[in-house]
Amino acid sequence: MVMRFAIYFILFAVALPALAIDRLTASVDKNPVLVGEYFTLTIEANGKVSGQMPDTSAMARSFITGPVSTSSRTQIVNGSMSSATSWQMQVMSRSAGEFTIPAFEVSGVKSQPITLRVVAREADDNQQKDVFVTTELNLESLYVQQAALYTVKLFIGKDLLDAQMTPPTMNDGSITPMGQQEENYEVLDGRRYRVITRNYLVQPQKSGNFKIEGPIFNGQVREGYRRMAVSAVGDSIDVEVKSIPDNYRGAWLPSELVNLAEEWQPEDAQVLVGAPITRTFTLTALGITKEQMPDIEVPSVDGFRIYPDETDRNQMARDGRVISQMVASYALLPQKPGTYTLPEVKLPWFNTVINRIQYATLPARTIEVIADPNQPQQPVTLPQADIQAQSIIPQTNVEPTIIYKDAEKSWVDWLIMGLGYLLWLITLAVLLLRKPAVLVQSPQLGNQPNINTDAQTKLKQLEKAAKSNDTNQFYSLLRDYVELAHQQTLKSWLSQQSPEIGEEIAKLQASLYSANKQQVDLVTLYNQICKIKKRSKSDAKNRLESLY
Repeated sequence: MVMRFAIYFILFAVALPALAIDRLTASVDKNPVLVGEYFTLTIEANGKVSGQMPDTSAMARSFITGPVSTSSRTQIVNGSMSSATSWQMQVMSRSAGEFTIPAFEVSGVKSQPITLRVVAREADDNQQKDVFVTTELNLESLYVQQAALYTVKLFIGKDLLDAQMTPPTMNDGSITPMGQQEENYEVLDGRRYRVITRNYLVQPQKSGNFKIEGPIFNGQVREGYRRMAVSAVGDSIDVEVKSIPDNYRGAWLPSELVNLAEEWQPEDAQVLVGAPITRTFTLTALGITKEQMPDIEVPSVDGFRIYPDETDRNQMARDGRVISQMVASYALLPQKPGTYTLPEVKLPWFNTVINRIQYATLPARTIEVIADPNQPQQPVTLPQADIQAQSIIPQTNVEPTIIYKDAEKSWVDWLIMGLGYLLWLITLAVLLLRKPAVLVQSPQLGNQPNINTDAQTKLKQLEKAAKSNDTNQFYSLLRDYVELAHQQTLKSWLSQQSPEIGEEIAKLQASLYSANKQQVDLVTLYNQICKIKKRSKSDAKNRLESLY
């Protein structure tokens, strides 16, 4: 027992120095360094470190830093154990000057600070001629949320083996890549360069003065038979961001140019009741993104049903400008004859060129809606007041004047008269004794075998169209079936039905105008029509039984 305790004590005494950090050092692999050139910062602790690492957050104030990698090693030499842990990270400076890398601390042990000198790149630097980056912003000043095109060009004068370029950055602003990068070749000062162009969309979110920090390139090129590391930094650009004017009302739309156009199909100013009209709006704007394009509100008009279609939004870059476009379609269904005026459409926007509020407008449009000449007009019913007025008109009773004239009748006249009376009595007796065998039905009860057969055929075809979800065929068969089965037009027949089926058929009509995505359940609509048919047969049977 004593021997075991002594062994544990000796092992603990040997390992004790390895459990503590006796030194912490920090070093860089380059000093001085060039602007935009990455260097490696190494922090090393002699001794055992359990789950601890130095705090490097202070480096982000003056440098661009990469992720931290950790490694450790342990050695036993002549019974002596030693441990070491190191942390490494890639660091870069965007500006020239003299900087201080602060001291780091791990387990109460601190390292010494490092003075680092960052040297600006010379214009005639050989490396600068091999690889360099240019930046350009198409506008010198912007309004809040105004979109601008930021262009980065990377010029490479040697064979590129490896490349990495960070994106530009901006405080209180969003910078997003736009489109695919382009590659071509240019000749500058008699030297041929491979040029890689990238476009970014810049949108400031706050007003004030800001700086767009240029991208940083690091890579390797071929220099004879060896690799050579190269780097380049794009110039920073100062930008002024203006606030939204206080007198602006509506959705904020800062742009250099806004155009609102419309297209009608059909273009005629005179349309039929129930005939769908397609109204398509096209909104084009410069200097805004497709997400900023506002929705176009179409005012409702009494006598029309309006159904919106899908909206398509796109954006592109052309001639250094961001161009966005929105296309929105609406279906208009006139419900009754008359002359209607559709009000104007007015959209506010802010002209960033002249710094003034303007409006994109579409003028009011007058449309005449006429009844369908193929559909018969409903009979005109006089108002009750006219009926009452006619009932109180005094009637003049005129007594007929009877003129009696005596004439002598021969025996032949009396014989003919007697035979006539006798024939009349015989006919009356036969009619009274005979039971009615056939009752002639009125047309309303459907005593038309040919029409019923045709209507039944149309109904079967209607069922097939419903199951195949063919809206065009279903609507055409529905009109034919109503005319055959009910001897009415579809419009007249709908006026006698429930509002629910009227709404469903209105949706069906709206879905026929173009690519309207409004769903119509044709099977349900077919079942409702069958229920109406059964109900009509039941009513006809009740009317027939009441005649007996």
